Amino acid sequence: MTFTTDFTYETRPVRVVFRPGAAVTATPDEAARLGLRRLLVISGSRGEPTARMVADALGDACAGLHAEARMHVPADVVDRGVEAARAAGADGCVAVGGGSAIGLGKAIALRTGLPLIAVPSTYSGSEMTPVWGLTEHGAKRTGRDPQVQPRSVVYDPELTLSLPVPLTVTSGINALAHAVEALYAPDTSPLVQLMAEDGTRAMAEALPLLVADPGDLEARSRALYGAWLCGACLGSTTMGLHHKLCHVLGGTFGLPHAETHTVVLPYVLAHNAPAAPEAVTALRRALGAEDVAHALWELGGRLGAPRSLAELGLAEPDVTAAAAQVTAQPYANPRPMTADGVRGVLRAAYEGREPETATA
Repeated sequence: MTFTTDFTYETRPVRVVFRPGAAVTATPDEAARLGLRRLLVISGSRGEPTARMVADALGDACAGLHAEARMHVPADVVDRGVEAARAAGADGCVAVGGGSAIGLGKAIALRTGLPLIAVPSTYSGSEMTPVWGLTEHGAKRTGRDPQVQPRSVVYDPELTLSLPVPLTVTSGINALAHAVEALYAPDTSPLVQLMAEDGTRAMAEALPLLVADPGDLEARSRALYGAWLCGACLGSTTMGLHHKLCHVLGGTFGLPHAETHTVVLPYVLAHNAPAAPEAVTALRRALGAEDVAHALWELGGRLGAPRSLAELGLAEPDVTAAAAQVTAQPYANPRPMTADGVRGVLRAAYEGREPETATA
């Protein structure tokens, strides 16, 4: 890969604790280090038992448990979360779970200024970014604000042992999408490229091991490490077509988050590959494959992931509507965005056919 001598890299003010058992042993220490005495613990309904365990570990520093996080962070859910934080007199929040819980924690932080601690139990990577998202009136808005960046991230591989195998796979490939787009982002850098390549390698190696043995703690640790690196890439660069597509498909059409990322990624990569040769070279090293789009498509299929947007519930007429929404506003991408090009990507993803790398 050609070394770039013109780049900017901004470090994020986040402290990371990574070890088995850290959710219980480290979270109270991180709260004390930040001087927080009344923390609202946030989770979704599925993650409530784990969140309750963290709340119990916080003891008197826990001001309550709010288990109402939902996918795509609906505005009304945020309103209720803000009300819960204010009613509890919280001086901070602890988000326990996946992207939905951490997304709600970020939205509360954006509205209230409260500091956030993240205890992720999936591979979404949101905990490593200053990116927030909110769905309102059938559209998902995103933005960047340092206020939403978690002050501490507690990575506990033991929390991911109960992650169902299908969600393990789609959450992991969701993380890979962050690394892929970071490699061809206009504001990438040598450090981001190193993180993206190593994060991709770690996750791609871990996922087959976890399908074979979901209780493999070493593989869980490797996957969580990969998610950390991929999330850090997302936090440091501008995302392109892939993330724009997934935000529209999720926010407007209600498709599930991680599964949508998993289906769409190989087709966007096949579309962008001719305009991103250095990114493709890095991915070839990380994946050990010549045709990287096909390798990601084959990986997901081999591990039992969904392969088509139709399978996820997208209606065929929505392909054209989604393409129009995606191309309505300009954004960074290695290939210029055209309505025909985006429709082609969506059509292939809708049908789930084998991706074909575009010609330059």
